[in-house]
Amino acid sequence: MANDDYNATEAAPPTTSESHHHSPLLVNREFKSVGKRVLRPDGIDKVTGRAKYGADAFAPGQLVGRILRSPHAHAKIKKIDTSKAEKLKGVKAVITSADLPDKTNGDSGMYDILVNCMAREKVFYDGHAVAAVAAVDAKTAREALKLIKVDYEILPHVTDVDEAMKPGAPVIRDDVFTDGIEPKPTKPSNVFKRVEYGHGDVDAGFAEADHVIERSFKTEQTHQGYIEPHACLANVGPDGQGELWVCTQGHFVYRNQCAQLLGMDVSKLRVTSSEIGGGFGGKTHVWAEPVALALSRKANRPVKLVMTRDEVFRASGPTSATSIDVKIGIKNDGTIVAADAKLRYSGGPFYGMWAELGCMTAFACYDLKNVRTVGYEVAVNRPKTAAYRAPSAPMAAFAVESVVDELAAKIGMNTVEFRIKNAAKEGTKSSYGPVYGPIGIGPTLKASMKHPHMSAPLEKNQGRGMACGFWFNFGGQTCVDLNVQPDGSVNVAVGTVDVGGSRASLALCAAEELGISYDQVRVIVADTSSLGHNDMTDGSRGTFSSSMATVFAARNAIRVLKERAAKMWDVPLADVVWEDGHAKATGESHGNLAPLSIKEIAAGAANTGGPIAGHNEIVADGAGVSFATHICDVEVDPETGKTKVIRYTVIQDAGKAVHPTYVEGQYQGGAAQGIGWALNEEYIYGKDGRLQNAGFLDYRIPVCSDLPMIDTQILEIPNPNHPYGVRGVGETSIVPPLAAIANAVSNAVGVRMTHIPISPPRILKALEGDKIGR
Repeated sequence: MANDDYNATEAAPPTTSESHHHSPLLVNREFKSVGKRVLRPDGIDKVTGRAKYGADAFAPGQLVGRILRSPHAHAKIKKIDTSKAEKLKGVKAVITSADLPDKTNGDSGMYDILVNCMAREKVFYDGHAVAAVAAVDAKTAREALKLIKVDYEILPHVTDVDEAMKPGAPVIRDDVFTDGIEPKPTKPSNVFKRVEYGHGDVDAGFAEADHVIERSFKTEQTHQGYIEPHACLANVGPDGQGELWVCTQGHFVYRNQCAQLLGMDVSKLRVTSSEIGGGFGGKTHVWAEPVALALSRKANRPVKLVMTRDEVFRASGPTSATSIDVKIGIKNDGTIVAADAKLRYSGGPFYGMWAELGCMTAFACYDLKNVRTVGYEVAVNRPKTAAYRAPSAPMAAFAVESVVDELAAKIGMNTVEFRIKNAAKEGTKSSYGPVYGPIGIGPTLKASMKHPHMSAPLEKNQGRGMACGFWFNFGGQTCVDLNVQPDGSVNVAVGTVDVGGSRASLALCAAEELGISYDQVRVIVADTSSLGHNDMTDGSRGTFSSSMATVFAARNAIRVLKERAAKMWDVPLADVVWEDGHAKATGESHGNLAPLSIKEIAAGAANTGGPIAGHNEIVADGAGVSFATHICDVEVDPETGKTKVIRYTVIQDAGKAVHPTYVEGQYQGGAAQGIGWALNEEYIYGKDGRLQNAGFLDYRIPVCSDLPMIDTQILEIPNPNHPYGVRGVGETSIVPPLAAIANAVSNAVGVRMTHIPISPPRILKALEGDKIGR
């Protein structure tokens, strides 16, 4: 059932989105290229080792960069003495925060980025950068770091999100006065802001309820687990011109931020994205890149800086840890009459929007008359939080879907039927505000009921769980160049980094629109000096936004191709149409004119006006929201608490699967990461505030033997705001696993699990507590 496409008969026909770019979306359109499982263009390079990643760049005379990091969770920097390091033979540059002066022009967000890249008056977490060196080799760089002396005044720290909110907690930053509270507090605290979403009268709704369940949940901080560490090669010359080769999800954003932090004109910094060995949201922030550029500027030599794995864990962005309270009330017939949640998300020492995203996504799967979510962004002495696929949504879904499961059991209702009864649909006012158009939550739930997984028998100590998930998706600024070559082949230059096979998908879209074969199209990721600005590849926007721009660029090129054909034939442009990769003359008077192929038109381009190209720049609005339903079977050893996932199924709406194999890969990848998050993965901090498991031996991500074959089912409820109906698919698949696994384990052991990860010690503790309680 890997590609059992869903005929969206239950969704209303998509509305036509008319503009100078859009054409009516044909729900039953027959695609010739889109939807094919073609070979990926970067596959051979990656399996043979030819592909160049962040650490593979080389420049003559390059130096090795290394960063000195704080061993303390919270401390004042009284003095930094770099004199001995500077005198060490082979050291070409040493920098501190004094070499990264504040160029943020009062932008508090950029100032936080600056402080995170290099600590100023204080260090805020174990691993916070305090100085850096560039030397002729790694050994010399390491010796230089040992010679830098930092005088710290150790301060009280707090690493737990709940502890950080208590009245007596150490205040991490004295400039934080909670936003979202009136009147604004006059005393600093660890709460950056309070946010609230919802509608209706929640208290009145609970008064109507026949049953109410209220529970508290915790999730621990996790890492994205990408295999390639952060790496870059920076080169700033004496003329102020700079280049940066970097592993990133968004080289245009990196360019803008690095240029601002170093006081450079954006046009003077050229950034090229390498291949990316995993990102998942963790490579959407600058960490060491501005440091490498500053070292290069000071040394007047290229500097390569590659993080160690220890640094990746201690000093790049993990998820938030959370503490969440959920309360839901229902009628005896299963109707949800009120839903309330309080969500506390850790953000490290810097302002974020993690709790806000949790508030927006928590109840998004359901049609609720009375709903409220209140979120708190909380400062802790941990690294700056970053995105991890659908950031914040998995934790919120874990809490909500756990209570939903309990409520269905309480009234003896099938858990899927309970969700279908309350599921959001077209016309529902979402819990975070907007009204939904055609959406896939209902179809995914109904497909789960029919899936053979749902009715498969279970054995002793086994349990089945299911859960739903939601993510918004994002469009954003996007720019594409499409050039027709003299032989009729096509090059497409895009600015969205390929994190999941998008080059193949975009080639399929170009081929589809132009009416040529996939093999005739080559897609490249252009550097920042070759193309207009593109936003970060995040928010499931890569294929959605760039395919939209590619389609429009191809339509621009088709207009030019028709003009050239009209010249070649000496006929009016109005008498030329484009079909199947050919210009065709219409009308009885042109019946003797043979169609002109794209190759024939391109070959004569020099005589008809020059090179043939199409270009498009858009803000890709209209990203369709995305829903999924997951089913999970687990087996739990009651004596050891060991949990094994024995079967897993993902059912998700893709809008239109441009490349079904890659869509399935995204579904499976999100599920695999969610399984690790649910069962094993967590940051463990000691009483000293230091990370104790900064490596893959002690921070254990799933390996092949930990995972079952993950079944997938692609549904296609077209997004009416995209010419091919595409929705983003990359993030939603990580939202349900925490809840699905928690529900499965809870059903297997007979005790509700409320703390992620559900590690063997936590299962045994819950079982022991259940025995004592009885």
